[in-house]
Amino acid sequence: MIFEQFYLECLSHASYLVGDQKTGRAVVIDPRRDVQQYLDSAREHGLTIELVLETHFHADFLSGHLEIAKATGAKIGYGSIAQPKFDTQLFADGERYSLGDVTLEIRHTPGHTPESISVVIYEQATDTTPYGVLTGDTLFIGDVGRPDLLVSVGMTSNELGHLLFASLRDKLLTLPDSTRVFPAHGAGSACGKNLSTETMSTIGEQRRTNYALQFTNIDQFINVVTEGQPPAPGYFVYDAQLNSQDRAVLDEHALPTRLSVDEVVKLSSAGTVIIDTRDPQLFATGHIIGSINVGFAGRYAEYAGAVVTPHDDIVIVTEGGQELEAKVRLARIGYDRVVGWCDVADLEKSPHSVRQGSRLTAKDFVLRRDTVVGLQVVDVRNESEFKLGSVLGAQNIPVVQLPNRLVELDASLPTVVYCAGGYRSSIAASLLKRSGFVDVSDVLGGFESIVLAG
Repeated sequence: MIFEQFYLECLSHASYLVGDQKTGRAVVIDPRRDVQQYLDSAREHGLTIELVLETHFHADFLSGHLEIAKATGAKIGYGSIAQPKFDTQLFADGERYSLGDVTLEIRHTPGHTPESISVVIYEQATDTTPYGVLTGDTLFIGDVGRPDLLVSVGMTSNELGHLLFASLRDKLLTLPDSTRVFPAHGAGSACGKNLSTETMSTIGEQRRTNYALQFTNIDQFINVVTEGQPPAPGYFVYDAQLNSQDRAVLDEHALPTRLSVDEVVKLSSAGTVIIDTRDPQLFATGHIIGSINVGFAGRYAEYAGAVVTPHDDIVIVTEGGQELEAKVRLARIGYDRVVGWCDVADLEKSPHSVRQGSRLTAKDFVLRRDTVVGLQVVDVRNESEFKLGSVLGAQNIPVVQLPNRLVELDASLPTVVYCAGGYRSSIAASLLKRSGFVDVSDVLGGFESIVLAG
């Protein structure tokens, strides 16, 4: 058997290639949208990809099943509960798929979504102990898939929670303890709240250590699993729906069009969104008026998807040589309306179109808080972070909820925004400025620096 895990840190996403070396046949499970790495790996191993399996309709990224199908002629597979709008091979609960000696068994494991499946892998069809199980978003390392994302029309989180409890107990925990567990996500994903940085475990280890697997009472299980979940970015529902539909495939090698600063300003005045990918400190030194700062160094696509809608035209401002990566990372969440890019080196040629940002040290913030009448302080961390400690009088609006909660703030008041370390606050501050807030600053080093400053 050939088994390869591909882990994408910026989306905390794991995908897999499983092949039979003897027959040369292979399956890809839960691929990301830019699929060249799977094609390259299959070629290196002498494999032909004949099937793309999706464990469910993913909400946090746009999957690459259509891209692989176009590139290889592979079929696309889902569990039989799924109803995609393209040609699909649907698998019944317990159905097996043979690659030769290597055999896959499909187990329906609804709960995170109604159509969720897990894929049990046997190195030999006659093996009684599996090599491993690909659990999708049903079981994570240290957590389980949340049943409250509301991406499943017509089902409540309580109904999905009951399904999840049964799937874990009756479909996954019946596997031998030595069975390796390979989930679709790791730490940082909004699909759970306690995901480990580890990308592989075993059924036995999860049975002993995973907090969500310790419950025998289903109501307690649902209450604990759904409590304190991070807010989901607004694009999640869009991606879950788009993953079930036929849509345009991505050309991951096509460069975006280069634009001048004046062209970007003209597009911006017509409603196009400008995303500046630089580090917040560099962004503050000078950026095109109206830009939103979503830095490459963080969860770029996820936060872009939180503050920009999938229907917005986008211009990317970035360092030369990063324009293709900036475009592809947005395409991974289905944001294809990139109309061009602008090199940050061109900004100095158009100073009339550039403004500086205001970033306060923690001491400057404390002084400002104590002396400025009517100062509006906004904490853009998640609620769970806010509850552990915050600035007295701060209003908590997580950055992923900010676009829909602007009405809760007064754009005419001087405003200071902070997060944990300074990345999310720069996103939020730039979004507020673009939305017409007159006086906005964020705090260097975030809440951590404020605490250190006393």
